Amino acid sequence: MTSQPLLAVDNLSVSFRTPQGENAAVCGVSFTLSAGETLALVGESGSGKSVTALSLLQLLNYPTAFHPSGSIRFAGRELVGASEAELRDVRGDDMAMIFQEPMTSLNPLHTIEAQIAESLALHKGLAREAAKPRVVELLQKVGFADAESRLKAYPHELSGGQRQRVMIAMALANDPKILIADEPTTALDVTIQAQILKLLKELQAQHKMALLLITHDLGIVRKTADRVAVMQKGVIVEAGRTEDVFAAPQHAYTKQLLAAEPKGDPIVQDNGAETIVSATDLRVWFPVKSGWLRRVTGHVKAVDGVSFAVKAGHTLGVVGESGSGKTTLGQAVLRLVSSRGDIVFSGQDIQGRTWKAMRPLRRQMQIVFQDPYGSLSPRLTMGEIVAEGLDIHRLAKSPQERERLVDEALREVGLDPAMKERYPHEFSGGQRQRISIARALVLKPKLIVLDEPTSALDMSVQAQVVDLLRDIQQRHKLAYIFISHDLRVVRALASEVLVMKGGKVVEQGTGEQIFSAPQQPYTKALLAAALNLETV
Repeated sequence: MTSQPLLAVDNLSVSFRTPQGENAAVCGVSFTLSAGETLALVGESGSGKSVTALSLLQLLNYPTAFHPSGSIRFAGRELVGASEAELRDVRGDDMAMIFQEPMTSLNPLHTIEAQIAESLALHKGLAREAAKPRVVELLQKVGFADAESRLKAYPHELSGGQRQRVMIAMALANDPKILIADEPTTALDVTIQAQILKLLKELQAQHKMALLLITHDLGIVRKTADRVAVMQKGVIVEAGRTEDVFAAPQHAYTKQLLAAEPKGDPIVQDNGAETIVSATDLRVWFPVKSGWLRRVTGHVKAVDGVSFAVKAGHTLGVVGESGSGKTTLGQAVLRLVSSRGDIVFSGQDIQGRTWKAMRPLRRQMQIVFQDPYGSLSPRLTMGEIVAEGLDIHRLAKSPQERERLVDEALREVGLDPAMKERYPHEFSGGQRQRISIARALVLKPKLIVLDEPTSALDMSVQAQVVDLLRDIQQRHKLAYIFISHDLRVVRALASEVLVMKGGKVVEQGTGEQIFSAPQQPYTKALLAAALNLETV
């Protein structure tokens, strides 16, 4: 550590101009960051963590956003009010950022090679071919075993976790002095989380890189951070050395955060319940084309021979590494991607049905997507988003009933109906995920596919959502297919668990069997990685 901090933030405040007036998001925040040090910013969604991080690189929507007070000094240079030319010198080279939502941060029209190489061209002057070895090296570092073969892939062809790894590779491309990581492991499974955390620590040791870590995962904070600052409603309420804060928290809010985690057990199974959905030998194979004629030379077997059944009131947890086929499985069950094999929903064979014939069943089968921002229309208000399904399926008999159903769904997920005139960009990542859950719940479906529904949520809200999902399931006998890399959440919800690797099921059984006595080496490795992150 050096006596002179690399970054000094003093009395920083951030407000936003809105038609209703000015809203304060950050109030009087101060902290320092030295070379080689890791500082973690923690707090609930909406506490001001990401706004603080974006301010450091002056990436907020100015002049809508403004600083009533404060200073941000990097290596002695003032960044508040700096010119665009000065900021360009700092962004991506001296200070880099891993954004929370990889799908909206990556350009859908360019390959991952082009996007990583662009950063090297801007700051290092490397041409595309000269940059290729470095691009491959970066992808290998962040966990792409088949890095060279994925260079021509587009963002939509990658899983959520793989897209996050591309974002990390881009941020590390120019060996920045400070890396700002906004939820860098949110979309990653536990084994890749461990790899990424190890990688970041190694890079810090090699380059004396400082790390500002923004996360809701307190297990990662305990394992990674030298110091921690706890934020609530735009204010740092407690700060100190990580071991001191965890061992003896002083502020009531810090104590609440440390105590919050998903608890409880799956609801008691009714083995005589109706089978809501079943799949037999389900397969989703994507063709691999090459050559000038684009002939099919092979297949990516995203889902390969998977069978299961989910009854009313039961939850099937689907776990596995990023790219194992979890999300594709969920989409195939809902007939959102083409597949082969048998799919039976509520006693009806739906595999061969046309899109039109599927429409009457759509209300009964819903999905909560992994990326809450990408799945919400930026042109609709929160109220309009939740009400859209009611309008399509004509479920509300009057505008008053429509309003009542929307308000009820928002309250169920912990959102204030008074905010329903706001747009998605006005909410935090965790709040946007809750909007997605409300949109699914308002239709009172029989089946909900939950694709990482708690990955963007802080610990306290995770616990609330788990309790909420369990309560709604018990009252309405909902069937869930719960896709997640967070084994704590799966353990609290899933009555049965399916472990996937490379598109295949490697182990399947009750939650108690899988978590207490796993049989397969891969399952044991997943559980060991999760335990390491939680306890170290």
